[in-house]
Amino acid sequence: MSFEIHVSGHIADVVRHTVPTLVDSLVASSLTAGDAGLWGPEAEPEAAKRLGWVEAVSVSRPLVAQITALRAELAAAGITRVVLAGMGGSSLAPEVIAQTAGVPLVILDSTAPGQVLAAIDGDADAGLRETVLVVASKSGSTVETDSAKRAFEAAWRDLGIDPAERIIVVTDPGSPLDVASQEAGYRVFHADPTVGGRYSALTAFGLVPTGLAGVDIAELLDEAEATMLEVAIDDPRNPAIVLAAAIAGGDPRRDKLGLITDGTHIEGLPDWIEQLVAESTGKGGTGILPVVLLPVSPEADRPQTDVQIVRIVDDAVHFQLIEQHPDEVLVSGSLGAQFVVWEYATAIAGRMLGINPFDQPDVESAKDAARGLLEARPELGAPAFVQDGIEVRVTDPALAAGGTIESVFDALWAQLTDTGYVALQAYVDRNELPQLAGLRELVAADSGRPTTFGWGPRFLHSTGQYHKGGPAEGVFVQILESTEVDLEIPGRPFTFGELIRAQAAGDAQVLAAHGRPVVTLTLTDRQADVLSLFEAAQ
Repeated sequence: MSFEIHVSGHIADVVRHTVPTLVDSLVASSLTAGDAGLWGPEAEPEAAKRLGWVEAVSVSRPLVAQITALRAELAAAGITRVVLAGMGGSSLAPEVIAQTAGVPLVILDSTAPGQVLAAIDGDADAGLRETVLVVASKSGSTVETDSAKRAFEAAWRDLGIDPAERIIVVTDPGSPLDVASQEAGYRVFHADPTVGGRYSALTAFGLVPTGLAGVDIAELLDEAEATMLEVAIDDPRNPAIVLAAAIAGGDPRRDKLGLITDGTHIEGLPDWIEQLVAESTGKGGTGILPVVLLPVSPEADRPQTDVQIVRIVDDAVHFQLIEQHPDEVLVSGSLGAQFVVWEYATAIAGRMLGINPFDQPDVESAKDAARGLLEARPELGAPAFVQDGIEVRVTDPALAAGGTIESVFDALWAQLTDTGYVALQAYVDRNELPQLAGLRELVAADSGRPTTFGWGPRFLHSTGQYHKGGPAEGVFVQILESTEVDLEIPGRPFTFGELIRAQAAGDAQVLAAHGRPVVTLTLTDRQADVLSLFEAAQ
């Protein structure tokens, strides 16, 4: 088999109890046949427009020759550096594909001014003159992607280069981006409009940027194709059915999904799974919250009753790991197989949860709030207090009563229930502060609860849906930076710095309106303040 799954302990009992019902209901074959009624009458109109991904492998085959030819054309012109401007499903799958293949691909999925400038400037090996930009947006109206495109266009014009020679667009036919790009003379790859963003790994969104960067995308499609028959049949050995039962079955259900890569050649897969599962299931007050972990994370070392651990491994370590870590799910397979199985399993899990896995009703709320703040330009309120250069703001004044960051954390953790979680959200230049991700481990240990970490505004297109639409049991810590680095967005009345601050403030506003407590920490001297923040979290 191209994909293997092993379950043990309590979860094995859950699978044995759940799988027969899924097999008898013909959910796998119905999904393969495009049955939009699987998720109930309310979801059927949306589902009917979102099931193209089950045919993505065959539909995408003709793209391989087109992408390969374009890569050769660009290389002949000395254009060897590929930058991808995209958010959510438009960037997460390409990032995994490129990392796993060991191929350089610059991902620009941030509005942090420093990151945008770094993407434009390039590095010692290749600069802007050697760069092609892939602009990927399904809707064609994503503000982050549009802003990046405008900045690159201006930079190329400053060098006397026609942007039409350097910009490749991936979007749905007829989108605003499609119309504008056709008029500007840009090369456009039309994506399948019947595939939602988070299910688009094996479509033009996943293949164009990675193929141009040098990935063997034909091999990736071959890997996926080898798995299609396995997931299409109504059989208790179907890995997608088993995985769906493991992550969405049981009573009580474990609604946190701990994702660990342990000895696998695939890099970054949990970040892609995080968006797929969180945005697909986190709605209607229910859902599955993915938590990306290390093998030594507190949640893995001290498993909680509401956390189901899935360990992504390679074949050679299967049986050794299953003996060391009982009561877990072990999965292995090629990257193409992983994409297919997780997409099927997530769609089936949506049926089990009684929700529509293809919409994202709460994502737009933070975008609307950010747009309102950009238009109104309200003054930033004074912090509740400042400690070691870190400005502290809270949505509930009681959280700041202790006057220290340590006491704010204690007060915030005190609001956690036995099924709660902490969400850390870093709206910073992650090229300059990669170490900030390490704060997750400290907070998980200090709070005693599952803790997620997201780079803003990227996570707004991922776990942001779960934060508002899932169970009301999260507490939120935003980390912002105060920096003199900024960059204008040509044709817009705001800068990248103003945009990212509005996105953070807009999300905090919406979370507070949903009754979620939010603490916002602004680093005024980011390198020094990170040390103070780590000390406060211990």
